[in-house]
Amino acid sequence: MLTLAYDGGPGPWILFFPLIWATVIVGAVLVLRRTVWRGRRGPWHPACEDNSPLAVLGRRFAAGEIDEQEYGRRLTVLDERFGRGGKKGAA
Repeated sequence: MLTLAYDGGPGPWILFFPLIWATVIVGAVLVLRRTVWRGRRGPWHPACEDNSPLAVLGRRFAAGEIDEQEYGRRLTVLDERFGRGGKKGAA
């Protein structure tokens, strides 16, 4: 072993290779944790939903959280405030 270190062998700098690989692996894990594992997904992912007020109101009505009268009342208010481009009917 001593002959490798002193007779033209790799020397002590060979210890940096595991350190470099560990840095690359830790960096990849941190990037994945920040983006994918915490739910910060791009617009291509189906989990990204439209969070506009009309979409939220429609989801609440579909889930049964509000009844038809409440839905109609809130839809009228949202139409006055945000408008839907002249579309009439359900959201």
